[in-house]
Amino acid sequence: MTTLPKRAAIVVFLAFAFAYFFSTLIRAITATLSPTLTREFALNASNLGLLAGGYFLGFAATQLPLGKWLDRHGPKKVILSFLTVAVLGCVAFSLATSFTGLLLARILCGVGVSACLMAPLTGYRRWFPATTQMRANSWMLMTGSLGMVASTLPVQWLMPIVGWRVLFWALAALVLVAMVLIAWQVPPWKAALPPGSEAGQAKASYAEVWRHPYFRKMAPIGFFCYGGLVAMQTLWAAPWMIKVAGYSPLQAASGLFWINVAMLGTFWAWGLANPWLARRGFHADRLIARGLPVSFVLLAIVIIAGPALSTGASVVWALYCMSCTFVSLAQPAVGMAFAPALAGRALSAYNLVIFAGVFVVQWGIGLAVEGFRALGLSEIQAFQTAMSVFLLCSVAAYLYFLSAKSHNQSL
Repeated sequence: MTTLPKRAAIVVFLAFAFAYFFSTLIRAITATLSPTLTREFALNASNLGLLAGGYFLGFAATQLPLGKWLDRHGPKKVILSFLTVAVLGCVAFSLATSFTGLLLARILCGVGVSACLMAPLTGYRRWFPATTQMRANSWMLMTGSLGMVASTLPVQWLMPIVGWRVLFWALAALVLVAMVLIAWQVPPWKAALPPGSEAGQAKASYAEVWRHPYFRKMAPIGFFCYGGLVAMQTLWAAPWMIKVAGYSPLQAASGLFWINVAMLGTFWAWGLANPWLARRGFHADRLIARGLPVSFVLLAIVIIAGPALSTGASVVWALYCMSCTFVSLAQPAVGMAFAPALAGRALSAYNLVIFAGVFVVQWGIGLAVEGFRALGLSEIQAFQTAMSVFLLCSVAAYLYFLSAKSHNQSL
């Protein structure tokens, strides 16, 4: 394992972070565009959930082959290949004339940016000292939050000027710029295990990852709690503010803006605090166990209060998302539980769990809202009931996390 000099490590981080910024902007932009797309394409709640979830469907579908490719070919080659698909997805979305066209383009976008976090995390596992890997992960997520900030009010302000189709042409061009930076600055990769060797063949399967007790311990909270956080932040917080709290589309975009600013600050703070916490014995499991229940309480407040929260809904949603970030510590902890030769597969497998959760929660809440309305509930009651089901699933995942045994007590 070869660590990079500090200056080279910073440059590599910035090159990857630039690409990740645009990947999260592309991910989250449907929340801001949801009123426009709903009106222009006559979408209902389940259509909207499927459209947003289509991104994560494409994203999740690549994770298993992605892990093998990262371990074998390295972050640079893999991310450049995938970002080419992201450019095509942005162009296809800008040209779409039907819901089917939008959905297929979103799936392409999801495939294209699916390496934007896993590629750098795989590289950091080999290039960065262990003490800085948690910090690098948190600051990558901070960069992602900055992309989500850019997807809210800035997009809302640009919409009347250029329209959503031109925005996607611009995103395609900026992703091309990110590809140039990565090709220029990221070092080449030497496989830790030769593909034809006996050791390499032994490691070619994901079986070792799936069987790992620590991976299994972390999987349910990754699916429901981490996946649910992304689902709320990138889609359902905005419709809740509009349909339940009575916000206008501009007020909802403003609420999303401040939610994402809060997330940016939270991940920046995690990056600063992680080395200090690790030195004092506050490992990932301990922090998740103590901090994650706060998110359940805040989500219960959102559900029970409903329309009574009114203008305060965005504040409680922001606090909910911030308290959910305890579960973000699970991802680098899973990566560090495996040898560097398996890091790509372990991280990608866990990312598959997370984004499968995002897809299920995003589409599932949409289907649940439509289903509860068909049973005679009002729109507000349907939203509250659907969100209650999600909360119960999250609590069950947390209880499994507490009860499951793991030999990785140092994490």
